[in-house]
Amino acid sequence: MNCSDVIRAIGRSPKTFVVAAMALSSAAAAQQPGADFPDGAAKGDVVTICGGCHDINRVKAGYTDEGWRTVMRMMQNFGAPIPPDHVTEITDYLIKSFPEGPRPQAALIEGPVDVAIKEWPVATPGSRPHDPLAARDGSIWYSGQLTNVLGRLDPASGEIKEYHVNAQTGPHGLKEDKDGNIWFTGNFAGLIGKLDPKTGQVAEFRMPDPAAKDPHSLVFDQDGILWFTVQQGNKVGRLDPRSGEIKLLTPPTANARPYGIVVNSKNVVFFVEFGAPKVASIDPKTLQIREYPLPDPAARPRRLAIGQGDIVWYSDFARGYLGRLDPATGAVNEWPSPSGPKSQPYGMVFTKGAVWYSESAAKPNTIVRFDPSSEKFQTWAIPGGGDIVRNMDVTPGGEPVMANSLVNKVGLVEVKGGK
Repeated sequence: MNCSDVIRAIGRSPKTFVVAAMALSSAAAAQQPGADFPDGAAKGDVVTICGGCHDINRVKAGYTDEGWRTVMRMMQNFGAPIPPDHVTEITDYLIKSFPEGPRPQAALIEGPVDVAIKEWPVATPGSRPHDPLAARDGSIWYSGQLTNVLGRLDPASGEIKEYHVNAQTGPHGLKEDKDGNIWFTGNFAGLIGKLDPKTGQVAEFRMPDPAAKDPHSLVFDQDGILWFTVQQGNKVGRLDPRSGEIKLLTPPTANARPYGIVVNSKNVVFFVEFGAPKVASIDPKTLQIREYPLPDPAARPRRLAIGQGDIVWYSDFARGYLGRLDPATGAVNEWPSPSGPKSQPYGMVFTKGAVWYSESAAKPNTIVRFDPSSEKFQTWAIPGGGDIVRNMDVTPGGEPVMANSLVNKVGLVEVKGGK
């Protein structure tokens, strides 16, 4: 099960989550879906507590034993009203009743490049590290979404320092500005935040429209303007750090669900529409949005990267494809991802002359390299399973970094060959 689906509903109403769940009466609980759940001492707790936050049927897709333990820790971190003496009983019930469902076996393909994948556990269990950030000083940052922290890892020493943001913020995307400040989206609180690592102080910039309640991913353009997506609110935002002014744009397509966002060499903003088979661009001067339809109506691009010649590469999460869009002509080429149509390609970057991405449903998760010149794939299994690489970044030296949500780690892909 995709962990983002489990937690997403928390983000829909973070301030009322605990109150609503605790106020759920036994009569209301009886009306919740879950009548077909296996019997067990903790069934009532699962229906009442979990059903107070999100669609209870989402648990049916299942997790591994360790995955359920991590999910329970995530729920506790975010304030789910789980009685301490019920934690073991609930966890055991979920593990027994809802084991992990079928997943495609990872396809491991040899090739010309050698890599070493290094990983570090983040400081707080159940943090759900969402996005990674490779800072200019060589550190790796991560957003601890369910512990409301931003973490900084020194890869040389393994030392981690965490910076707390305000409660119920749900930090998500991360970017560094030219002064070393760390900007983030407050996915649960409807804001953009700026952390000064020197002082630990956090500034917040609230959305001007309450419909834009879930800022998602973000990127700086070449003029220092911060652009961001608002997935459920169906917006793309522009924030001027000098004035704090925020402008919100609405894509032409309803329920487009803007997701990943990048900037090309000409300072044009590109984003993918996860709710539609489209990639889109924004003219930074006119703020006009142009959409590029993809050939398959079932396509659902989730992340993207800019390659050589300003070619747009995207991960088609729904169909299990890697895609290539030439914005100059609108031409699209696609390649099936190595682990198949249910491999769920997700976080991606373009570096060292190739596309790098992760298959988030393959077991174990993979790091995939695609060489545009030869059109050949090479893959590696992520140690420990990977679950789930939602986004990637690139170090100043060109090496991919990742955050692995369900195993509570951040990672570095050291590339020993290739361009």
